Amino acid sequence: MAVTTQQLIRYKQQGRRIVALTAWDYLIAQVLDQSGVDVILVGDSLAMVALGYETTIPLTLEEILHHAKAVRRAVKNALLVMDLPFLSYQEDPIQAMRSAGRALKEAGVQAVKLEGGYPEMAETVRRLVQAGIPVMGHVGLTPQSVHQFGGFRKQGTSPETAARIFSEAIALQEAGAFSIILEHIPADLAAQITEKLTIPTIGIGAGEQCDGQVLVTSDLLGMGEWQPPFAKKYANLRETIGQAVQRYGEEVRGVEG
Repeated sequence: MAVTTQQLIRYKQQGRRIVALTAWDYLIAQVLDQSGVDVILVGDSLAMVALGYETTIPLTLEEILHHAKAVRRAVKNALLVMDLPFLSYQEDPIQAMRSAGRALKEAGVQAVKLEGGYPEMAETVRRLVQAGIPVMGHVGLTPQSVHQFGGFRKQGTSPETAARIFSEAIALQEAGAFSIILEHIPADLAAQITEKLTIPTIGIGAGEQCDGQVLVTSDLLGMGEWQPPFAKKYANLRETIGQAVQRYGEEVRGVEG
């Protein structure tokens, strides 16, 4: 049965953990979907893992739509969510509506994800939901604000910032978000938010008490040169692929029979 936004909320009520991963092309998405992942996110992390940018900020709406279309062709069961990239939704709710509308109409995703929960963003979420566009929220470390944060640093470590993140999560729920990503915040803060909200929380570097977990798939597979401190590596495909390519090269050159 295909996963829906309402199914995720039922999963929280049932105490069933939600499994989420990112995808940026057809083959990766197909493997994830056939492996039973609940949520596949076409995340703006593809800016770094697929396009080679240093941050997510340069990614354009056209670029992520291109990747989302490829992922859509592979996904049959998981809920497909797409990040709206930097400056494609922050200007005002109308801009956000146009960008989100393109994601649903052109790429065929079922929901969009927006970063931030301050009052203006909560109002944008409210407007999108009223228009029939499901929205996943995202608070804590929001990568599109990396320059403002001074790097990819843990957020919510002071009482003031923890209170702000907590209130942002509540505001997003009240605005109609169906779930919220909690990224790189203290585990006790994530647990408090998870207990307070009636919609599911999906953590990344936020402890084990969230209703689900998400990782960037290239981190899970060990494909990158750098690994986030909170991302567990379940394989080392960078080494495996490198060894396979070296063996191929040796055979082509006749070094091995």
